[in-house]
Amino acid sequence: MGSYSSIQFCGIPQGKGPHTVGCTDLMSDHTIQGSFFRLYYPCVDSDEYEEAVWIPKREYYQGLADMLKLNRTLVDLILSYYFGSVKCPAKMNAPFKPGEKYPLVIFSHGLGAFRTLYSAICIGLASHGFVVAAVEHRDESASATFYFRERSSADSCEEDEECEPLEEVWMYNKLPKPGADEFPLRLEQVQKRADECLQALDLILDINTGKPITNALPSDFDWSLIKGSIDVQKVAVAGHSFGAATAIKALGRDSRFRCGIALDAWMFSLRDEIFSAIRQPVIFINSEKFQWADNILLMKKMDSSCVERKMITIKGSVHQSFPDFTFLTGYLIGKIFKLKGEIDPYVGMDIIINVTLAFLQRHLGLQKDFNKWDPLIDGEGEFVIPGTNIDLPPTHAEAMPH
Repeated sequence: MGSYSSIQFCGIPQGKGPHTVGCTDLMSDHTIQGSFFRLYYPCVDSDEYEEAVWIPKREYYQGLADMLKLNRTLVDLILSYYFGSVKCPAKMNAPFKPGEKYPLVIFSHGLGAFRTLYSAICIGLASHGFVVAAVEHRDESASATFYFRERSSADSCEEDEECEPLEEVWMYNKLPKPGADEFPLRLEQVQKRADECLQALDLILDINTGKPITNALPSDFDWSLIKGSIDVQKVAVAGHSFGAATAIKALGRDSRFRCGIALDAWMFSLRDEIFSAIRQPVIFINSEKFQWADNILLMKKMDSSCVERKMITIKGSVHQSFPDFTFLTGYLIGKIFKLKGEIDPYVGMDIIINVTLAFLQRHLGLQKDFNKWDPLIDGEGEFVIPGTNIDLPPTHAEAMPH
């Protein structure tokens, strides 16, 4: 994976760490109250297990169509043609690799995304010895998600021996009403999203103690192998866009998160009081093309003389340089839909992962060699700058109307 040749043009990059990566899905309760996430983890290296399907159900294509305001049937045809066979380089349900204590990262997806769309970042971290739980949010900010409900007696199964007692219920993205103030919806959503991050953390820590769990999804993954393998003192939260705001909200809610990684944060949903409540270190890793002054000024409200707060900008990157689509589209489509920036997407992803690893080592007290990427934290490197590329007004003009 050292070269960035055109042969890799259509593929989610493999992790560059020493561990083979597995993934599995957990829905802890079939109802909407359950925790739902994809877990990425160091796994036993075996050819028995297939790589995971990147987009696991076609309803997700329909949700993406709604987000793009395009015809569902058309988008389903196009996306299933182009992406239906795409795998991500993580072995589905491969056995967890016990024997050491792994730090844990809870990851929150952006608006209109879902749990599998950031596999490059999650696999990159897991290959370096992290367990990563990519939460799928049920706050109607995902393009699509689902839960199960029990079939009513009206949906009789008597004639169908194959009939399942539970049926899938799909939820799609909720748009603000035209002309309405968007803030109340996003505030409500970010609070639920933070709840779901804490719920995922609680669940994984329960699994770590050996507590048996139920999974509403069919799976032969052996959760008992995780017992005692999570370093409960080394837990971080990360997210992209609305997920970065979620990560910040979660930091303010729970001190078990030792630090936060905010990838191209969309700060709109956060009220001022959250900024002073956060005691943990945070790094903002921004793209060059997405940010604007008011959003950056909200990040700068978290500046602190007591705890490390860093901001860097990746040159040539766009908002979609963080999710996986950037690896799976040609140049022209990538440009039209702003899925690709000027930077080679593989180079950009290396920077995102490496600066994250360096920051996590620094603030989780890891005994690794990730500090070789410390200069990135200060915005030193060919494709990074410290702070922001956005021109900010003088400090006395920092009025923040919502």
